Amino acid sequence: MTCEDILVIGAGPAGLAASACLRREGLEHQVLEREASIGPAWRRHYDRLHLHTTRTYSALPMTPWPKGTPRYPSREQVVRYLEAYAEEHRIAPRLGVAVNAVRRGAERFEVDTSAGVMRPRVVVMATGYNGVPVWPSIPGLQSFRGTAIHSGAYKNAAPFQGRRTLVVGCGNSGAEIALDLAEQGVDVAMVVRGPVHVVPRDLLGRPTQHTNVLLSHLPLGLRDALAVAMVGLVVGDLSRWGIVRPALGPNRMIEETGRIPMLDLGTIAMVKRRKIRVLPAVLEMLADQVRFADGSVHPFEALVFATGYAPGLGRLIEGFESIADGRGRPHRFGAETGIAGLYCVGFRNPPTGALREIALEAPRVARAIRSALPR
Repeated sequence: MTCEDILVIGAGPAGLAASACLRREGLEHQVLEREASIGPAWRRHYDRLHLHTTRTYSALPMTPWPKGTPRYPSREQVVRYLEAYAEEHRIAPRLGVAVNAVRRGAERFEVDTSAGVMRPRVVVMATGYNGVPVWPSIPGLQSFRGTAIHSGAYKNAAPFQGRRTLVVGCGNSGAEIALDLAEQGVDVAMVVRGPVHVVPRDLLGRPTQHTNVLLSHLPLGLRDALAVAMVGLVVGDLSRWGIVRPALGPNRMIEETGRIPMLDLGTIAMVKRRKIRVLPAVLEMLADQVRFADGSVHPFEALVFATGYAPGLGRLIEGFESIADGRGRPHRFGAETGIAGLYCVGFRNPPTGALREIALEAPRVARAIRSALPR
């Protein structure tokens, strides 16, 4: 078996974990990364970002976080951890090599890259579920005269000082960006277009992720009943501030719709202090105003679209629609897909944590590849 036989695409946490586990299994391979460094997404994230999951459940296989790391590592600490992980496990990706298409042939893949065509027996896709920014289709968006960016381009509040700013979206990124803007004195509003669960990062003195891990083996309905009861005691009824709890439990909502709860790091306190206004769904963009579902119209000079991402695998993998779920993800996680020799790592973001899931998937994939390939 040569390094050309196994190709790992992506050098973020999932690709690095897959590479380390393949090496542990004695499998030669190559890692490709389209950008100029490992972990490029983490280098671009906004300045104040910390992991929303704890270091306990956010380590990649075989390498715990360094002693002294805080419970929730910062963006910079994540980048340093990934760099150290690559060095420890002797992972040397080919940087600046973009993958344009992956096609399955009779015996091998044909992978069209910016460095030429490669023909591996096995492909591990590890490009992440945040591959392509999603922009909403809103009438009049092109006529808006102010600044409009996706949350992926947001770094800090400095460019928004003195500008009325609307954050469209209330997931983890939207809620934290709105909080960052409010803390820096920006006049900010946040769109909450429908019912949403609000979950504190720490619940009754314990990380919510740890509770989710503890409850993860229980039936889905029981998990939701316990979660709603515990969160209800701490968060309470937020409907007077424009935030309504869904009828569907938080775990079932993630499983069935992909909508994650708003992880509260202080956003709700700012909402209650009227430092962050909550507005309903956007109906229309005007030149310097926004019309909302309740009929109100408000002026804004800047928009931040925290409207999520898509994996973007359909534009890379020929025949991906045959193995995709309804949200554009592979239908199997951490296992061989319906395309022979194609494996995917890092496309699931469960309540127990995306990095924890990667640490579970990568060893499974490496073992499966070792078993499937001829000696």
